[in-house]
Amino acid sequence: MLAVSRQRLIMEKLQEDGAVKVSELSELLQVSEKTIREDLEKLEKKGLLKRIHGGAVLAENNGVHLPPPPAAQASIRFHEKEAIAEKAVTYIQEGDIIALDGGSTTLRIAVRLRNEPLTVVTNDVMIIRELAVHDRIRLVVPGGYRHRNLLTMQGNWDWLRKLNIHKLFLSATGIHMEYGLTIFTEEHVALKQLLLESSKKVFCVADHSKFDKGALLTFAELKQIDTIITDYGLAPEIAERYRKQGIQLDIADPI
Repeated sequence: MLAVSRQRLIMEKLQEDGAVKVSELSELLQVSEKTIREDLEKLEKKGLLKRIHGGAVLAENNGVHLPPPPAAQASIRFHEKEAIAEKAVTYIQEGDIIALDGGSTTLRIAVRLRNEPLTVVTNDVMIIRELAVHDRIRLVVPGGYRHRNLLTMQGNWDWLRKLNIHKLFLSATGIHMEYGLTIFTEEHVALKQLLLESSKKVFCVADHSKFDKGALLTFAELKQIDTIITDYGLAPEIAERYRKQGIQLDIADPI
């Protein structure tokens, strides 16, 4: 098992139980206690937990944000995601080449796209299903396979570097001043970074609950994002703090 997979399971166990023991994790994950202690040390350095004798407990105010299962994500903060999507489509013009990262908010963008000349790059199976019926939208789907627990296609997509994507709409599990844009799922990191390399303008679409939250894996620094589109629920003091760091925010009104 990859280290990041072990660390995700450790954090999930911590969220459920509040504390973990090295010996129990060693047995559960079928690795040595030395390996578990190394994992706990790395997670502690990220501020996600606090090591104690024989185990660990959740760190206070750790900012960790574990996502719900994919099937449940679409219904969470639905109205906020609708508002963000409504704002996001105002940046899209006929003839654009856009990329829609996988996620429930980018799916709401796809729902709003009119059947007009447009090229859309995506690996999200729900977005693919939504846009496949539009005969005027050129749909570019990276080849590969669908992981049984994910709603995205997986594969080797180095060829994406050859694309000239005008606008990328990117999702994230957490947005943090120090950690940048983060996720838990290692399979998504490479594709997100390839899309970032290939895109002229980058938008992150994320509801207000994602701010000041960190996950295990950083896939982008905040300075790589041109604009973060979020919703009306973002506290003014948080918005001001990010703007003072030069982050461009576009806050969607309720719809």
